[in-house]
Amino acid sequence: LVNKQKPIWTRNPDDIPKEDYAAFYKSLTNDWEDHLAVKHFSVEGQLEFKAILFVPRRAPFDMFEKKKKQNNIKLYVRRVFISDNCEDLCPEWLGFV
Repeated sequence: LVNKQKPIWTRNPDDIPKEDYAAFYKSLTNDWEDHLAVKHFSVEGQLEFKAILFVPRRAPFDMFEKKKKQNNIKLYVRRVFISDNCEDLCPEWLGFV
């Protein structure tokens, strides 16, 4: 078995230390600073999903650059990466999340 650890978004938020969130954020974004805030939640209803939203400590230097490819949201289904082109899920004014 190569990877025994469960993905961080599938774990119980109460069991995850802040250091794990910081390490995951840094590995995901290549940011050198810790995040400002994190929201780890799950939604149940007709659709069911778990998510982690990070708010960076500083705005990115190229935040208002029009030609920059937005890849802020990564979509996984049953722990399998599906897409990072989720323009319809996040409006442009929330591009920093």
